[in-house]
Amino acid sequence: MEKIYNKKQENSKIVKAKPETVSFLLNYSKSLKITKVKGMTFESNMN
Repeated sequence: MEKIYNKKQENSKIVKAKPETVSFLLNYSKSLKITKVKGMTFESNMN
């Protein structure tokens, strides 16, 4: 495993996200509520 992860990746590039995108994702994750009832999972957006 060490040999696989030590190689430099020539094909990869760093991608930067816009501040608006980061803000949107953070706000969405803050408003998301997950409720588990009797083995079922419910997702609701608290906006």
